[in-house]
Amino acid sequence: MTHPVSLRAIAAAAALFGGLTVAQAQETIFYSTQLRPIEEATKVREVLLKGIPGKTTYVVDEPPAFAVRMKAETQAGKRTASVVGALHGELQPHVPADLQPVDDVAAKLTDRGIPASLMDLGKLGTGQQQYIPWMQATYVMVANKQALQYLPAGADVNTLTYAQLQQWGKNIVDKTGQRRLGFPAGPTGLLPRFFQGYFYPSFTGGVVTTFKSPDAEAGWNALKDLWAVSNPNSTNYNFMQEPLLSGEVWIAWDHIARVKEALTLQPDQFVAFPAPAGPKGRGYMPVIAGLAIPKDAPNRAGAVAVIEHLTKPETQLATAAEVGFFPVVKAELPSDLAPGIKALAGAVAATQNAKDALVSLLPVGLGAKGGEFNKVYMDSFQRIVLRNEPVKDVLEAQAKVLDTLMKETGAPCWAPDKPSQGACPVQ
Repeated sequence: MTHPVSLRAIAAAAALFGGLTVAQAQETIFYSTQLRPIEEATKVREVLLKGIPGKTTYVVDEPPAFAVRMKAETQAGKRTASVVGALHGELQPHVPADLQPVDDVAAKLTDRGIPASLMDLGKLGTGQQQYIPWMQATYVMVANKQALQYLPAGADVNTLTYAQLQQWGKNIVDKTGQRRLGFPAGPTGLLPRFFQGYFYPSFTGGVVTTFKSPDAEAGWNALKDLWAVSNPNSTNYNFMQEPLLSGEVWIAWDHIARVKEALTLQPDQFVAFPAPAGPKGRGYMPVIAGLAIPKDAPNRAGAVAVIEHLTKPETQLATAAEVGFFPVVKAELPSDLAPGIKALAGAVAATQNAKDALVSLLPVGLGAKGGEFNKVYMDSFQRIVLRNEPVKDVLEAQAKVLDTLMKETGAPCWAPDKPSQGACPVQ
């Protein structure tokens, strides 16, 4: 006869195993502002997340919506995402209210060789690890080799200045009658980052404090000259790889992920190199994305598994090959890596190691108002460059909008502007 205790034990064991099965089968929602375009999101789902136990669902969102949802779920006490992927500046506003420290995860990953400087960034100014660096990128120039014959005398693509870039574009116009320089100035192009990470730092040494300075005026006048030799279709370009591949553009600036296809499909046709330098240095914007675990994450074990998987050297190399974001871990680029990806890696290294490199971080502390910040620079561009309004008048007007925005958000200055107490001032 079976003892009742045995039956209870069996029932308890069944419940325990049942619970484990549920836990193992529990879905892990991975919520990200990164790799949103359909091609990239598909690569994440079909290639980069393969091999993680259990079910991981990759959900993407625009940064403003991400900020709102993270706060709303904290207030409601109901969290849907177990792991989030976002840029350094997008994660910053969520400390300490919406993220939980991940020191235990960092301790598991000490053998990955993530540089101490990147791990420090992941503390977001606190004493604890708030995110684990995930991948890094930046923006580069790409040129069709046909354009190299028109380089100004003595110019080297790896140490180009904005004046030389303008002359290069002009030489091509003079010799071919075509404006072959291009920028991603379309509705979803990344031109705002050109202003914030490249143009403003290179010409003014700042981004916010120097917005309406005499150096900024000189810079905008230089940009008008540059635009005069740029392809007028630039206002329709969102990704520069398409006009590069079609031959409509010979020289372009864009995010590495948005020129990757041109270099991958036709590696012998293109060269990649750092963005130009201006009077204040070679402004450039390193883009660091991190992986964090929200407070009250429904499946923390699943989140840790995702982070461990995405920071494996082999996954990091697959990320470089598939979506053009480069490793944050120690991972030697293999000799059989596609030549186009190698060319991009070389341009990134040349940018980071340039003697006159001037780092400009992505905006920090703007929360859901990042789009309004971008609009200040795009509105200035449209009024000054496209509509030919007086530079000084436009900068005075837009500086007021920018100043109001900084005061509303209370965002302190970030590099290359000097640190500020309270809101970053527009001087």
